[in-house]
Order: sequence, then C-alpha cells, then structure tokens
Amino acid sequence: MTRRSRGLRPDERELWQRVAATANALHPERRRPADTHGPKPKKPDFEPRKFLIGATARPLPEGHDLAPSPEQRLAAQPLRMDHRAHRQMTRGKFQPEARLDLHGMTQAQAHPELIRFVLSAHDAGKRLVLVITGKGKAGQDLGPIPQRMGVLRHQVPHWLARPPLGNIVLQVSAAHQKHGGAGALYVYLRRKR
Repeated sequence: MTRRSRGLRPDERELWQRVAATANALHPERRRPADTHGPKPKKPDFEPRKFLIGATARPLPEGHDLAPSPEQRLAAQPLRMDHRAHRQMTRGKFQPEARLDLHGMTQAQAHPELIRFVLSAHDAGKRLVLVITGKGKAGQDLGPIPQRMGVLRHQVPHWLARPPLGNIVLQVSAAHQKHGGAGALYVYLRRKR
C-alpha cells in the first residue's frame, strides 16, 4: 500500500519559500516548473493514439472444426499394451487375424455388426482385428453447423470403448497405410480367460 503525502501547511510552505529564495539554480537556462510541491499529475496507463483494436490478438486457427480428429484422439489415449508390440502394430508389422468392412453401412447396421464381430473374434482367441470404417464422403452441408466427414470413422472408437466391448478391447489405434490408413482401425483384444 502506498502512502499519500499530507502536503504542506501554510506556515511550512512560507518557510520553504524563504529557504528556496536563497538557493542558486544549477542550470538557470532551464525553465522552472510552476509548482513542484503540489500533487503530481497521474500518468495515463496507455496512450490512445497507439492503441489498435485486435493488435495483440492471436490469429484464428485454420478451418472451423475445433474437435480433434479420430487419429489425434486415438494417439492421445494412454497406452495399455506392451510398448514394443504397439510400435510394431502401428508400423504394420503384425497381420490382423480377422477383418470387418463397414463400408456402406448406416450406424444402425454397423453397431450390432461391430459388436458381433469383436465378441466372436475374442471368443475365437484372436488378438488383433482390423475394422475398416472408410474415410467418409462429403455430404451436402446445408446448415451453419459443419458436418463431419465419416460418421463411422468418428463413432467406432466410441463404441469400442463402451460396454459390451470396452472390457475386452485393450487398445485401439489407427491402422498402417498398407491396412487402410486413416480409414481403418487396429483393435487389439485382451487374452481370453
């Protein structure tokens, strides 16, 4: 907290003026301020001439889709399988033991088919399966809210994380380019007990 000066009383001001009258100026050519003992004027916090609206604003990101892509979401999830095996899997070194192609299906058709496929692969003791969702195609965008391309591509990772598949799926990763790339997913299943 700053302390405010109390100012000079009239008798103190008279005494100060008598002492100041006896002093000689060091630089007489400089102009003397009118009253050096009064309250100092406050400096403005900013100069209005230098202020420009939006001068310090960050540029807007490209595009308008603020949600991460399915590949970014899958890469950000924690690793629940062996690091070496995961690296080999994402590099396309492992061959999927089974494959499901969901091209051309609606969500209502694809969801039960995915559940049936993953549960039967787990019952058969398979560890790595490939689910092909496709990249999706651009539909007619009629509204102010943008529509995402590839409904199944966005929805399948959610289905794999929720019951009844969530407890048997160990890891979901984007597939290597030779197995479908961005339009396919590796689904690594837990061991059958």
